[in-house]
Amino acid sequence: MAYAQYIYVSYQYSFSMKNRTAFLLIFILFLGMSITAQDLTFEEYNPTSTLVVPENKVIRAKFPFIDVHGHQYRMPTQDLSPVVAAMDTLNMKIMVNLSGRSGTDLKQSVKNIADNFPNRFVVFANIDFSGVGSVGWTQRTVAQLEEDVQSGARGLKVYKSLGLRNKDTSGKRLAIDDPRLDPIWAKCGELGIPVLIHAADPKPFWDEHDANNERWLELKLRPRRKRGANNPAPWEQIIAEQHRMFKKHPNTKFINAHMGWFANDLGRLGQLMDEIPNMYVGIAAIIAELGRQPRFAKAFFEKYQDRILFGKDSWKPEEFPTYFRVLETTDEYFPYHKKYHAFWAMYGMDLSDEVLKKVYYKNALKIIPGLDKSGFPN
Repeated sequence: MAYAQYIYVSYQYSFSMKNRTAFLLIFILFLGMSITAQDLTFEEYNPTSTLVVPENKVIRAKFPFIDVHGHQYRMPTQDLSPVVAAMDTLNMKIMVNLSGRSGTDLKQSVKNIADNFPNRFVVFANIDFSGVGSVGWTQRTVAQLEEDVQSGARGLKVYKSLGLRNKDTSGKRLAIDDPRLDPIWAKCGELGIPVLIHAADPKPFWDEHDANNERWLELKLRPRRKRGANNPAPWEQIIAEQHRMFKKHPNTKFINAHMGWFANDLGRLGQLMDEIPNMYVGIAAIIAELGRQPRFAKAFFEKYQDRILFGKDSWKPEEFPTYFRVLETTDEYFPYHKKYHAFWAMYGMDLSDEVLKKVYYKNALKIIPGLDKSGFPN
C-alpha cells in the first residue's frame, strides 16, 4: 500500500488534468488488485490443490441405500416426482422423512406416498413438547403417538429443541431425561418403532469463538448458532441427559443423530456404544469428521457395523457424492462441499461390501418396521 501511495503522489504532479483522470482510473484498478491480494479473508481463501493423485468420484452409491435422515417439509401436498427422480440418480431406494409431524398432516403425507410412490418413502412422527406439565399432557401425547403409528408412522423423530429450547409450563428448561417423558420412550419400545433423536449441537458451539475454535467460520457466518457456556445448559449436561434416557429404556431402539456429536472422538463414542447396546448412530452431517480420519473411522465402522446407519439430513442431491466417496473409495485429499463445516480435505475409508451393505440398508431394514425389502440385495 505504501508503494501505491508513492505512485499516486508522484504522478499527481506530473500529468495534465486530462492525463491525470486517465491515470486515476488505472490507479484505482491497481489499488483494487493490491487490496484483493493483500487483504484476502479466510472465507475467500480457497486455493486449487496442486496435488495430483488418483480420483474415483462416485456419483451413484455402489448399493441401493436408505436415507434414514431426510427432510421433506411439504410432503402432505408436494409433488414427489422431482424428489424420486433425484433419488434414482443416487441409487436411493427409500427416504425416511423425519418431518412427518402428527395427526392430519401425517395422514396426508402417508396418503401422498401411497397414492404416488408407495414403498419409496416412510415418515416418522413428531411431538410438540410445549405442553409438558399441564394436566393430562403425557397421556394425550402417548395416545396421539399410538394413533400416528396406526396411521402409518414408522418411528419417532425428536428435534434438538428438546434440551435446548423446550420448556415446561412453569418455564423451566425441559431436560431430555425428564421423567414426565418416560412413557413416550417406553411406548416406542412397546410399539417396536425406533426413536431418531438429535440432541444439542457440536461442542464448539459452546466454546469461545476465537482462533482456537474449529467452527470459527461457521459461527462467524451463522452467529445465532453460538451458545453461551451455560445457556441453555452446558453441552456436557445435555448430552449426559440423553445417555441416561437411553440407558433407562433398554427395550427401545434409539438412533443417535449425527453420531451423537462424537464423530470427532470415536474412542469415546465406542465406549458409549459398549455401555448402551440399544443405541444406534446415524452419520448425517458428520461425514467431514470421518473423512479426515479414514483409518480410525474404518476400524470403528468394522467394529460397530451392525449399529451404523446412512443419513444425509438436508436434501441437497449434489452433496451425496461426498458421502459415497468417503465411504467407498481409497481416494486421498479431496474437497468437502461446505467450507464452513470443514476447511480440511477428505480421504476415503474404503469400506468392504459387507460393511457398506449394512450401513446403506441392512441396519435400517432391521430396526425400522415395514420397509419394502424387495429392492435390496441379500
